[in-house]
Formats: sequence, C-alpha cells, structure tokens
Amino acid sequence: MLRSCLILLAVLTASSAAADGRRLSHCIAIADADPGIAYLHRASFGTPLAENAVRLTFVDHATFLLETPGGLVAATDYTGYLGPMPVTPDVVTMNNAHETHFTSFPDPAIPHVLRGWARDGVAADHHLDLGEMLVRNVPTDIRGYDSAAVHPNGNSIFVFEVAGLCIGHLGHLHHIPDEAQFAALGRLDVVMAPVDGRLTLDLPSMTAVLTRLKSSVVIPMHWFGPRTLDRFLAGMADEFAVTRPGDSSLELSLRTLPSRPTVVVLEPLSD
Repeated sequence: MLRSCLILLAVLTASSAAADGRRLSHCIAIADADPGIAYLHRASFGTPLAENAVRLTFVDHATFLLETPGGLVAATDYTGYLGPMPVTPDVVTMNNAHETHFTSFPDPAIPHVLRGWARDGVAADHHLDLGEMLVRNVPTDIRGYDSAAVHPNGNSIFVFEVAGLCIGHLGHLHHIPDEAQFAALGRLDVVMAPVDGRLTLDLPSMTAVLTRLKSSVVIPMHWFGPRTLDRFLAGMADEFAVTRPGDSSLELSLRTLPSRPTVVVLEPLSD
C-alpha cells in the first residue's frame, strides 16, 4: 500500500509539473531503475568533459562546483567564496541555517540565485530548466539556534539532473525526510551529505537516510577535521565501500558509477 501511494505521489507530481509547462524530472520518473554501473574517474576542474559526464569539485565545507560537458557551472551552498576557481557560476543554490551556507550579497553577474529557505511563510519552490541541467528543490525543516524551535521549510535538498544522473545536495539537513519528501527526491545516484553529526543530523540518522537513498556515490561534506570524518566513515563501512582518491574533483557518468555503493572522500580545495 505504501509503495502504491508513493508511486501515485510521483505520478501526481509529474502531472503537476507537466501542467505547469515544466520539464519532467527523470529522477522521479525512474526512481526504481537500476542504472548500469562500473567505476568513477578523477579529473581536474576546467578540463574538457566527456559527453554524458559531470564533474564535481569540493570547494570547502558544503560548497561544491558541478560542471557539465556544455560548460554550465553550478555552485552549492554558495557563500561567495569559490577558492581559486576563476569562474562565475550559471546557477548557485543557498541555505541559511548558518552564514557558511549562503551570502546576502551574491555576485550580480550570476544569472540564477536559488535560495532554499521559506520566505514570508512560503516554502522555496525551484524548478530551473537550463536545458543541459535541471535544478529543483525539496524543502525540509530546520531547528532554531536553541535546538528546540522548528522553522518549517528552512532548508532545501537541491537536486541537479544532468547527463542522465540525479545528484542531490542535502544542505543543512536536520531531520530524516518523510515519505513524501523521499518520493519527491526520487532516485539519487550521487549525494553530498553533511556528516558533522551535531549541527546537522546525528550520525545514526544520517546513516539511515543514506542507506535508504541507496545512492551509488556518497560524498561527505560539513565535517570538521579527521575525527568527525572518521566517525562517519566507521558507521558507513558495513554497507558502503570507502575510497579516498586524494583529490578535490571527480568525474562521473551513469555508466561509470561504482558497482557497490561507495563513500568517496574528496579533499577541500582550501586544504
């Protein structure tokens, strides 16, 4: 019964998007599909990309750069700082749980600035179709600074649909998504997850979320030194392979995902 309800919810979501003239999300439409998988490749920011591939670069904290073969660049949890990268992104996403996840003064040259929090009580609702990339969000709640008050729709999980891949950035996630939120996310082949275990979601709950998502690649972010990261990796070792390529970037395609769900530790560019 639950599976049937989730399928119905996905169909209704897709129908609503079609009615609005939006491009349908292939991540929702084929959330139960099992893509062909093989391996992943390291690569450097700015070098030419193969067709149907995407490059992820870990800038720092919760900021990543996503590059497409056609030259589109997206930045996640954009703070105005992109390290040594001389690039103006085509789109940036932001969350505002803390100042390390947004800026009040984004570069005016950025064409698309997507804020992930509710404003005037209205949840963020993004569905940005850039042709080669579709960017959408699923709102979640956040705690207040006193850890008691809840701010509805104060965070967004952003999903980037590019090169046939479904790539999710969990932002400053504070709770396990409910069934409707999981259904709205659809399939996530790659997920960037905050693993500090304290300011965001506690580690057992984060492990449960990542196990539920069954993403082929998990990239840890929002960690504060080796001890924080190692605690997360230890908790994931039973279900996921763990690799540390010693690089800040990796190149992925639908055909080159690992055959076993894998945590890939990228090094921040600032290190």
